[in-house]
Amino acid sequence: MMKIIIVDDEKNAVKALADKLKAYDGTDVVGVAYNGMDGLKLLGEHHPDLLFLDIELPDMSGIEFLEHIDGIGNGRCRVVMYTAHGRYMLPAFRNKAFDFLMKPIDDTELRTIMRRACIDRRPNATLTDPLSKAPKSNKALEALNYDGIAKRNDGKYLVYTNAVDFRLIDIRDIGVFTYNHELRVWEVTVSGCAAPIRLKRNVNSDMIIALNDALVRVSQKHIINLSYLIEVTDNTCHFYPPFDKLKDIKVGRFFRKKLIDRFSSF
Repeated sequence: MMKIIIVDDEKNAVKALADKLKAYDGTDVVGVAYNGMDGLKLLGEHHPDLLFLDIELPDMSGIEFLEHIDGIGNGRCRVVMYTAHGRYMLPAFRNKAFDFLMKPIDDTELRTIMRRACIDRRPNATLTDPLSKAPKSNKALEALNYDGIAKRNDGKYLVYTNAVDFRLIDIRDIGVFTYNHELRVWEVTVSGCAAPIRLKRNVNSDMIIALNDALVRVSQKHIINLSYLIEVTDNTCHFYPPFDKLKDIKVGRFFRKKLIDRFSSF
């Protein structure tokens, strides 16, 4: 059973989220708090697997709340920052948030978060999707092609690693695409994967960049996800978690101006 706590001072928002979470089998909303101090107390009492945390609380900010979490509970709690203000996304990830959910709730986004949380909690587990028994529509696959990588109508990316094998990933799970000169293929570094995923040989840089506005080329070898870029120092890219361990991504001379323009307006 996945134990969940909601910390939010908006009672209507709490009820709306709690009602949606009840639709998922294997979940239990074990506590609700309307301020930060009560939320920290609940965290210590219940040791939840998942915490939905509002950014703006009456007694502290959600970012301040995150600073207290390391010393509370059993260290396994995944925190989903939950707010109507998108400007808090990067500070949330910098402070080790697991994911980010915008208000009002998008059911598809919530479903993605719940699946990720379940997989991260127990790699071999599956979480029952309340829509999983609904008839499958062919329209969900209309955007597919078999050139190696494609965006589906639901916003996910279907990546073919060879003629028959494939993987479904989300833009928020992508850190960087790297060209492997020895094998002459692009590889993608994905959150939660121990090793980069190797793409089919016919996937090129133009195909990758066209997938999402957050993807920008910084050198002949690298295409990065701007959502995780903190800064460029000494011509080297530095990233927010979970991609903060990537240290060798340099900005090429011919790509620097475009990166600065994109980064300043992103």
